[in-house]
Amino acid sequence: MKAIHQLNTFQNILLNYNKEEPLHRFLATYYRQNKQMGSRDRKIASRLVYNFYRLGNILSNLTLEERLIIAEFFANQQANSFLEHFKPQWNNKIELTLKNKIEIVKEEYPNFNLTDVFPFQDHLSNEIDAEEFYLSHFIQPDLYIRIKKGKQKNIMQCLASADIKYQVIDEQAIAFPNGTKLAQIIPDKGNYEIQDISSQKTGEAFKPDKWDKWWDCCAASGGKALMLLDQQPDIKLLVSDNRESILENLKHRFALAGVSNYQLKVLDLLQNQDQTLHHYEFDGIILDAPCTGSGTWGRTPEMITHFTPHKIKSYSELQFKIASNVVKYLKVGKPLIYITCSVFKEENEEQVANLCEKLNLEIEYQLLIKGYQAKADTLFLARLIKK
Repeated sequence: MKAIHQLNTFQNILLNYNKEEPLHRFLATYYRQNKQMGSRDRKIASRLVYNFYRLGNILSNLTLEERLIIAEFFANQQANSFLEHFKPQWNNKIELTLKNKIEIVKEEYPNFNLTDVFPFQDHLSNEIDAEEFYLSHFIQPDLYIRIKKGKQKNIMQCLASADIKYQVIDEQAIAFPNGTKLAQIIPDKGNYEIQDISSQKTGEAFKPDKWDKWWDCCAASGGKALMLLDQQPDIKLLVSDNRESILENLKHRFALAGVSNYQLKVLDLLQNQDQTLHHYEFDGIILDAPCTGSGTWGRTPEMITHFTPHKIKSYSELQFKIASNVVKYLKVGKPLIYITCSVFKEENEEQVANLCEKLNLEIEYQLLIKGYQAKADTLFLARLIKK
């Protein structure tokens, strides 16, 4: 039976996954080593594994098979052969709402507790609707793009000739089902950036003026810096990161977008950079801080079972150290844009209070961008002004 074979493949993947690398990278390697698996086999195996991890710690006393069946019931809206084989009575109810499905599971497993999907409740930011957040873990986030200004017509022409589902969010943002092969639909990658809608919303806090000097100090591959340049192409921009390899990705991404007028530096911001930056003064600094990434675990649900709470304190200390080393290069009256992709208050509201108390900053505004309401990542943003 195909379902039995799928279960065996799932169990073999879990047995071999060492949890020291992102699941998507492990699966890519696993599929290369098991070339007998066709594209449909790979797709089903990936679905089963990711859905299993979406359970977090729910009913952790059950067998892998039992938990996988529950995960498949929760995370799908269409009947499938796997569930039909192992639990046909649930497969017949696959189109019910998630809350109705939970009631059905509770009848069979009275110990079911939804809060076990995310076992770090004590650390959640206060603004989060806990139940809504927990339920979102069974819904795969969408794939979002940000259209470069002036390229909307080109993009829409490409989509008009393609037989795919999509949703226009605003004049620059479009959502697609996760896994959509955009490169086959929109050949010119310079016309858009793959960027989560919550990440796009952080750009509303930038507000650059012409000829401003800005620093994206933890730039990674440059998504927010490109958004900044799209708002105001005449700024003077410095981008930095401590990882030379990821800055190579940034350079490639900037070249695709036609951006060449910027400075780039490899900087370890846990160290004093006065020797390198002593003459720099900025009109704005973007600090997209290293963080737990807990607001993105809808995309990487394996992190829920791999994460240990002591890491929250480590990241919080790291964020404060970096902020301390960059804010001195910010002009008085100008903004530090503090961003995390975390749902933990220690990295968000409590961190901002700490920054304001110790680094002579004040809050212009702060908000939690509730991506769990929009099949997107959840981010935190604060626009802080240097006093």
